[in-house]
Amino acid sequence: MSSDPHAAPANDAVVLRVEQVSKQYRIYRRPRDRLLQALTPWRARWTGFWALRDVSIEVKRGQAWGILGRNGAGKSTLLQLIAGTVAPTQGRVEVRGRVAAMLELGSGFNPEFTGRENVFLAGAILGIARREMERRFDEIAAFADIGAFLEQPLKTYSSGMAARLAFAVAFSVEPDILIVDEVLAVGDAAFQHRCLARLRRLRDNGLTLLFVSHNADAVRSTCTHGLVLADGLPVCVDSAERAVDHYLRLVREHVNQEAIARDASLAAGGVAPHPERGSLAYGTGQARIEIVRVLDEQDRPCALFDVGQRVTVEVALKAAADVRDLSVSFFVRDATGVDLLGTTTFDERVELPALRAGEVLRVRFSFENRLHHGSFGIGVAVTRVTLRDYSDVVLLEQVDAAAAFNTSYNPQRPVHYKVHEPVGIVIDRADPHAEPG
Repeated sequence: MSSDPHAAPANDAVVLRVEQVSKQYRIYRRPRDRLLQALTPWRARWTGFWALRDVSIEVKRGQAWGILGRNGAGKSTLLQLIAGTVAPTQGRVEVRGRVAAMLELGSGFNPEFTGRENVFLAGAILGIARREMERRFDEIAAFADIGAFLEQPLKTYSSGMAARLAFAVAFSVEPDILIVDEVLAVGDAAFQHRCLARLRRLRDNGLTLLFVSHNADAVRSTCTHGLVLADGLPVCVDSAERAVDHYLRLVREHVNQEAIARDASLAAGGVAPHPERGSLAYGTGQARIEIVRVLDEQDRPCALFDVGQRVTVEVALKAAADVRDLSVSFFVRDATGVDLLGTTTFDERVELPALRAGEVLRVRFSFENRLHHGSFGIGVAVTRVTLRDYSDVVLLEQVDAAAAFNTSYNPQRPVHYKVHEPVGIVIDRADPHAEPG
């Protein structure tokens, strides 16, 4: 691995290059085998476990990459290789610029030191002079917002407080590359939103971000690119939106496999998805989405809607096997990949009839358009589910980007945010001499 923490990368420069990187760990059956291996290195007393195999990515300045995968997929191993805390077994990692890595809560902190002392410790590790850290200290303290605990040992902190301090330090030292692994899930909702807002601002100013999160919307809205790992192998390197879709598809397929293992009837009735849809359609195939249409108030196909106009999404599905306990759903997604609205017949407690193989069912969803002007995609799905916690859900088919529509701009009623929700406003003329409250 090579790194030059003193040379700031130029605009559009490659700041990270991972070339055919693999990492193998030795697994010993007994603790004493590790010692015996050191004494007799010519005799292997271990088995190899490849946590990562043949991963290659090239990251440019200002890009934000979401790293996705189920537990054990190799995400943390990849980030450790990039951060330099472990070395690759094969391949090469090249990093240019200063790296701030948040691989776990409080990493790089000393639990015996106070929050203040750990701020200066983190700066020293990153090669930042104490005088410079003193200049930034007030900003760090304000963002962390942990009050008097800043003067207490880190071991007295809650996980949320440790996360606040870690993020405050990472944001203040202005790294060229920031690595964040899951820790954003710690802390209250307000702090998470503050962190995401700061991440986006730093990204716009040229920060390169490597971001691991199971929050699909956070990855879609924060990241530009995505890498999906499965069993240590790269299975998707694409835009953030497509990477998230691929990851969610893997998760749903895993859930389906578990459901099929519990219920043999699912395997008996399973059929392949429509081949012409490619990767846009996936599921067990027992029911298939045949038609998705977007209609106006007169039931006419429509591609452009004004604010306040009624939108109808019509879904026609066909049973490929005898099916019951069906639920049909739809969701609306914006151009950045964020899911904005949607529902399911199951959530709305609309009971659908059981279908025999070959039967067709039509379901209509209607909503009032309150969306910001732009382009929107519609995804639809049909599942089998009976429990309200969705623990027994089986995805029969989901089709992403099944249809699309646009919303117009009305200068008389502009929508400034993603969605306009009518808001009540009350105005009272207050007595300037009255007591507050």
